[in-house]
Amino acid sequence: MNPLTLGDRTLTELDHVRLSSLLRRLDAAADSPLDECLASADLVPSRQVGPDVVTMYSQVQLVDATTGTRRTLTLCYPADAEPDTGFVSVLSPVGAALLGRRVGSSASWVTPDGRRHEAEIVAVLFQPEASGDYTT
Repeated sequence: MNPLTLGDRTLTELDHVRLSSLLRRLDAAADSPLDECLASADLVPSRQVGPDVVTMYSQVQLVDATTGTRRTLTLCYPADAEPDTGFVSVLSPVGAALLGRRVGSSASWVTPDGRRHEAEIVAVLFQPEASGDYTT
């Protein structure tokens, strides 16, 4: 089983439309982790997404399953990615693994150099929809 599809995922309808369009523009492979997520996620209107769900531009706190190290990441579109400052692209392995997950769930991903990672999502520190922003 692909570790990126373990557990349930919830996406806002707006995130789904925008990300589907992004993949079409990039002519991304149909078997990419993000494409798998888009195909299998439960969709909800932006106003109905739970505040514990990782949506686009959510800031999340993770705990590494191996080391116990905490880190904070913000899930963003590729043009806004700055990995050194914690802004990770939804097209990156970690970004695709986080999208649509809930607090308390684990995300697994493999980095381009072949290393496997797993982390628990312990908090959504900021989510646009929870703050009343339904269009970002």
